[in-house]
Amino acid sequence: MATRFSTLRQIPGSIWALGFVSLLMDVSSELIHSLLPVFMVTTLSISVFTVGLIEGAAEATALIVKVFSGALSDYFGKRKPLAILGYGLGAFTKPFFALATSVGWIVTARLADRVGKGIRGAPRDALVADIAPPELRGAAFGLRQSLDTVGAFLGPMLAV
Repeated sequence: MATRFSTLRQIPGSIWALGFVSLLMDVSSELIHSLLPVFMVTTLSISVFTVGLIEGAAEATALIVKVFSGALSDYFGKRKPLAILGYGLGAFTKPFFALATSVGWIVTARLADRVGKGIRGAPRDALVADIAPPELRGAAFGLRQSLDTVGAFLGPMLAV
């Protein structure tokens, strides 16, 4: 057990910071996304089929953008600006969900949020790999993903 704690202490602070940013982004995203389908169906009178189309388009957008952001990150060797842009875009979109009064607002906010996710994903992971010493890469990725998962768990819990 002492070895695990000493390993965690050796992980660079910037990776801890990325992990906590991921945690907070996931709390906010999952809090909103767990309530969003109910809001769309009950308040905006959208069919569940349309909710599925919106969610499918949003996730497809994130996956497609991730391919390009990863390639750009590798080509320019600049991971941090893309990660910051992606996190910033994701944070910027959150208030628009609260202001949404139509399907158009929801679709725009949802797609912009997922573009942010797509932009930050690959560069963030490459940044972790760049920062972490080779012997700590597994622990660094595990830490960042663990904090991300804690955020994904807490978000819906806070929504209840």
